[in-house]
Amino acid sequence: MRSRVVFNLALGLAVVLALGHNEPKTHGQPAQPGKGQRAQEFIAAFNKGDAKAVAAFWTPEGDYVDQAGRTYKGRAAIEKLYQKEFAEIKGAKLTVTVLSARMVGADVALEDGITEVTPADGGPPTVARFSAVLVKKDGVWYFESVRDSVAQPPSNAEHFDDLEWLIGDWTGEAEKGESSRASYSWAENRNFIVSPFATTLNGVPVVGGTQWIGWDAVDKGIRSWSFYSGGGFGEATWTRDGDKWLIKVNARTAAGQKVSATNVLTKVDADHCTWQMTKLTVDGKAMPDAAPVKMKRIKAARP
Repeated sequence: MRSRVVFNLALGLAVVLALGHNEPKTHGQPAQPGKGQRAQEFIAAFNKGDAKAVAAFWTPEGDYVDQAGRTYKGRAAIEKLYQKEFAEIKGAKLTVTVLSARMVGADVALEDGITEVTPADGGPPTVARFSAVLVKKDGVWYFESVRDSVAQPPSNAEHFDDLEWLIGDWTGEAEKGESSRASYSWAENRNFIVSPFATTLNGVPVVGGTQWIGWDAVDKGIRSWSFYSGGGFGEATWTRDGDKWLIKVNARTAAGQKVSATNVLTKVDADHCTWQMTKLTVDGKAMPDAAPVKMKRIKAARP
């Protein structure tokens, strides 16, 4: 019960602070969100646990719908809800992340965001997502409709659509007894793909490590960070070229050598690919290209 209302209270704060309307302008510039009287009034009501004052931020017939689909219609019902729950969240602290806020008319605005409220006893925070419709009446903004839902952590999974086929376990062999194994799995709310890998020569481990593949929101591309079993590390940029991925690597060995290479990952079909290291240099000295490694997906054994 506490999580629903804590979220609801935080929601009101989020919307009022984010929009920042109805505030006087200074030197021709709009007032900063959350710095004006309207926002401060809401903060005061929230901190005091004043259910009547908080409910007054809704229009008289406004509504709130909780995660279970229960609807509270009108200020009286919303005030009663706040009265019942304020006692359970005394001293709680909140953090608000506004994901979007836009005007859809001179007197109507839409907003979505995430709230995180930490109880006074230091227990785990409550996280929820909200969406709200606001209307302006007589120059003042009110909630017309507020709905909450389960907060889904942000994810960059959509940026990995062309790499999702890698998810799973792979094995392969090259010439002269060299073999490789790699596994790819989702991590951190599908914001990364993590790959432990190892290469052996005639059954003897040669190199291994772990690679994290992520989305670079600044440069708008796939990047990876690799940490090798021998103590070195590296990073790379991934560029798609048809069925191939060109992975440009810059690395440092544990001995202090500078290494660069372009790895070529080629998808053959859903269960087969090839991996080849090309354009390898060590401290600026060019090395021969490695032979391609043919990789195949390891099928899970049937129970």
